[in-house]
Amino acid sequence: MFLLCCRLSTMTLEGFKAAVHRGSLREAICDVQERTPESFNSHTLQIAVTGEAGSGKSSLINAMRGLRAGDAGAAETGTLDTMLEPMAYQTPNLPCVTLWDLPGVGSPSFPLNTYCEQLSLSQFEFFIIVGCQRFCSSHAMLAREIQRMGKRFYFVRSKADVDLEASRRQRPSSYAEEKILQQVREDCGMGLAAEGVSHPQVFVVSGWEPSRYDFPLLQQTLQRELLSLKRDSFLRTLPAVASPIISQKKAALKGEILKTALFACLLAAVPVPGLTFLYTLAVVRERLFRYYSSFGVDDRSLAALAQQVAKPVAELRAVMTSWGMTRMMAPKLLLDLVGAGVMVTEYSRQRFPVFGAMVSAGAALVTTYFMLRKGLASVADDTQRVLSKALEAEGKKSI
Repeated sequence: MFLLCCRLSTMTLEGFKAAVHRGSLREAICDVQERTPESFNSHTLQIAVTGEAGSGKSSLINAMRGLRAGDAGAAETGTLDTMLEPMAYQTPNLPCVTLWDLPGVGSPSFPLNTYCEQLSLSQFEFFIIVGCQRFCSSHAMLAREIQRMGKRFYFVRSKADVDLEASRRQRPSSYAEEKILQQVREDCGMGLAAEGVSHPQVFVVSGWEPSRYDFPLLQQTLQRELLSLKRDSFLRTLPAVASPIISQKKAALKGEILKTALFACLLAAVPVPGLTFLYTLAVVRERLFRYYSSFGVDDRSLAALAQQVAKPVAELRAVMTSWGMTRMMAPKLLLDLVGAGVMVTEYSRQRFPVFGAMVSAGAALVTTYFMLRKGLASVADDTQRVLSKALEAEGKKSI
């Protein structure tokens, strides 16, 4: 199984990393916004060329590289798709762009229902879906998967010369090239629209005639949108950059948790019903708010971040799951009341309250420790999700 190595941008990320470490996600986004469009030129864009076997993927890649089948370094073409892993090709006319020739979807080695998982499509940053027939189920599946990942694609209807020649032979008297090409575009557009793709970009081309049909337009469109695509690709690498920083902050904060839990354990020896529950509730709430502030996802920080990316703060808060942490305190309250009740009963019988103390202390230690651990982990995960959401919003802006 092919595994595409993660390629993080070579651009300097020190400002972004420092802002995440300080817990200022707004400043991290500012670091991205202050970059000039030209600064993204050095970021390598990974473009996957996919489609059914024999659709003309390799011929399209050769045409985009100014080569023909048989030229030195050209992609191997043929009616049978024997490729078992993606092949990478550099493009002299598109700097810092790698075209990946993917095995055909629906081939014996790559059936339709497992194609996306087998090739780990999420590792690629932009897609060109190639089809040589009417819009079909494999095209629909690919379009849905790419949309699910929040990424973009072009749809290329290949072998236009073959279709036009067939039409010429079948209806020589009514043959009209541009009318036929437009019908092909509309057929593909309607298929994509049925999958929820608005304003789909469809190109009708022939890999053997790169100067005709929509091939020049395809190249011009890709050249025009290249910086925007690279910027979006660069933004998608940033959550992976932030992840170890967030993990380090989480590890540093873990050291306080056991100390706090042990104090709650000692406090449980006091035979006052609800005392350790109130302490645990208070300390969990206080620590959660401290974690929010440390990671930069407290209310004030979220408001500043939302303003920076021009999104409602509710959209950022919606991806957070840690707000309901204190609701998990109910089982702890029951154990605490049971333990304190046993302790009071034992005191009234002039016995040392061993059993009640053990119940209360155990409940206090375990609950406080795991609540704080879970709370810290949830806030760290929320930080990752909020940052990804903010970068997603930023990525939708044009440059």
